Amino acid sequence: MKVHVAPYDPSWPTQFTTEAECIRAALGGVAVAVHHIGSTAIPEIFAKPIIDILLEVDDIQTLDAFSSALADLGYEAKGEFGIPGRRYFRKESSEGVRTHQIHAFERGSPASERHLAFRDYMIGQPTIAQSYSLLKQRLAASHPDDIEAYMDGKDSFIKEHE
Repeated sequence: MKVHVAPYDPSWPTQFTTEAECIRAALGGVAVAVHHIGSTAIPEIFAKPIIDILLEVDDIQTLDAFSSALADLGYEAKGEFGIPGRRYFRKESSEGVRTHQIHAFERGSPASERHLAFRDYMIGQPTIAQSYSLLKQRLAASHPDDIEAYMDGKDSFIKEHE
């Protein structure tokens, strides 16, 4: 995957809201909460232009029965995809460019709490968020063809601020 970060796009929150409504409609009461997470949820910072969605459910295994409902919205189910207790779904444009990702966890799980706390912290600390933005830009320039190196490069910053 090519590593590309873009300047903040004020349409990202609207893109999230539109998609969240579709997800809620497709899943009915299974979707306890749908949150905008990741860098596209943090105002004025550079981000990979992929809308990250945190979906909270009461029982992660119940969500498995709704994979076809998410497939109808264009999502590919990837199972836990390396994180125990998670269900991961990704959506691509007709050109094959990833546009959305769903990270589903049980409500109140440590992973859900961590994602929300980091997002809220970054929103509340714009100077630190700008430092994160600069780090992401440097990493994308240094590792344009290595998503793993890009992710590894962010890891210590994220852990420090969690």
